[in-house]
Amino acid sequence: MDLYLVRHAIAFDRDASQWPDDRERPLTEEGARRFRRVARRLRGVVPEVGACLSSPLARAWQTAATLQEVSGWPAPEPFAELEPGRSASAVIRALKAREPAGSIALVGHEPGLHELASCLLLRSETSVVFELKKGGIARLVFEGPPKAGGARLRWLFTPGAVLGLKK
Repeated sequence: MDLYLVRHAIAFDRDASQWPDDRERPLTEEGARRFRRVARRLRGVVPEVGACLSSPLARAWQTAATLQEVSGWPAPEPFAELEPGRSASAVIRALKAREPAGSIALVGHEPGLHELASCLLLRSETSVVFELKKGGIARLVFEGPPKAGGARLRWLFTPGAVLGLKK
């Protein structure tokens, strides 16, 4: 199984006067535009995704919707376990309950995504720390269903690296 971890694209800074509920904070116009370019390139890098699970927060949801529209990935499904503050073990339990097959994309936030990757790679949410830039993507592979310590990191791309890939 392949698991793609996608951090939401560049969003506006927190501003309680504009977004009293931070869950509603959207992508910036430039962040959305740049991620559309990244999503176009991802079509060649990630040819097929079986499911796209997204944090329901606006910035992650917009990123997942762009992946559907531009890359042809499946329509995003809300996945509350990807909300900020949720544990990696909760995400893994929820993934197991879905009995995933093929490939799944998870669109979420930091530090949750790198903590999830760390747990999947080494069974610890704090052993591996890497920077998953906004709009970045990592590919983890498993022999069978996802489990703590069962992943191998296949690749990790910043948005700039994706844009630099040959078509």
